[in-house]
Amino acid sequence: MLKDILGIIGARYLIAFLNLILIFINAKVLGIEGMGLIGLIWASVNIIVMVNGIFGGNTIVYFINKYAIRTILPIAYVWIFIGTGIGCGVMSLFNLLPGGYLADIYMLTVLYSSVIANSRFLLGKDNIKGFNLTNMLHGGLLFFILLYFYYITERKDVSAYIDGLYLTNVIALFVSLLMLIPYVAVNTNQNLLSQKKWPSILKEMFVYGLWGSADNIAEICTTRFNYFFVQRFGGLGSVGLLDVGTKISESVWNISRSIAYIEYNRIAKTGNSAEQKKITLQLFKLTFLAMAFVMSGILLIPEWIYIDYLFSEEFKGIRNVIAALSLGIIALGCNAILSHYFIGSGKIKYSAASSCIGLGTLLMAGYLLIPLYGVIGSVISTSIAFTAMLLFSIIIFIKQTGCSLRNFLPNREDWEYIRKYILKRKSVT
Repeated sequence: MLKDILGIIGARYLIAFLNLILIFINAKVLGIEGMGLIGLIWASVNIIVMVNGIFGGNTIVYFINKYAIRTILPIAYVWIFIGTGIGCGVMSLFNLLPGGYLADIYMLTVLYSSVIANSRFLLGKDNIKGFNLTNMLHGGLLFFILLYFYYITERKDVSAYIDGLYLTNVIALFVSLLMLIPYVAVNTNQNLLSQKKWPSILKEMFVYGLWGSADNIAEICTTRFNYFFVQRFGGLGSVGLLDVGTKISESVWNISRSIAYIEYNRIAKTGNSAEQKKITLQLFKLTFLAMAFVMSGILLIPEWIYIDYLFSEEFKGIRNVIAALSLGIIALGCNAILSHYFIGSGKIKYSAASSCIGLGTLLMAGYLLIPLYGVIGSVISTSIAFTAMLLFSIIIFIKQTGCSLRNFLPNREDWEYIRKYILKRKSVT
């Protein structure tokens, strides 16, 4: 398990490193208002992607070993087009989408959702290399494509960034489809498929996915709704400052997301509650220590580094944004581990409740703090919301498993497991 975790973390941090450099390049090329606009566009895409998670995302991982891929795959793909239309329609109704970008948001959401669906199919089949490759292509290609657009073709505007997103998603989609062909060609789990009618499978997936999407939509709204609030009160420039600070801080989430992928896959495949509890607690502690360590390193970077070298004077105050968000970043990363325990063990309603509590907390805190303190009020509201989510999840986990708060602290057994793994790797090399 630790080998798979380190493999995914390594892949994601290679992507994170490229994306971090790209943040600096984008800020120099597009300026604070350009960053604000692409932040709003990508926030819109990510919110709608969560709607598509009803029949995609973790729903695929949960059902892929229960039913034939030839049944699950078409359901996921058809829903992508329907869900994207619903999401775009609702956001347009509330005037949340950036003006003039509806078509781009629709197409980018369809492409991105398809890439996510394919990567989850590969993960569900334990094809970690294929999963990593898909994510690396999707997350890493944009860096090189934008360098070409910005410095070779001299296209230094938001349209170049959008075209880069199109190319990145199309390439990742094509490669992931090629890796899926062997699984589609060999119609596995056909015996399970014959035991249930297609409408029954559809209903089962919908019920499971609806809870999961409610969870994911609430969570992504908690992380991105403040973009729209800040735009109303401070304009695109304030959104740009918020987006850059948020993305730098969120680079730490690659740790928890990588660990959560493995956790969910393992928990979904075992019905042993004691084993599920053990896996969750081990990974919770590993996540907390790793995220706290990396976040501490980011907080040591002084403001003048950002202003004089990485960005420009218009991004003044970026370190305060990162500092105000740091506690919330760690809290949400740890909550992801507990959330994936609830989802993988069939207790998805608790994960959904946690995300809804976070969204409600964000709306209340943001209503009070954003008009008074602008961007800083926004990130403080976000940290409060993430902390509320974690506290709720810890309480429910304790009630469900019978553990205590002490079980969340690293112990000798945890250190011994890591030590043995390191010694084993050294003996192999």
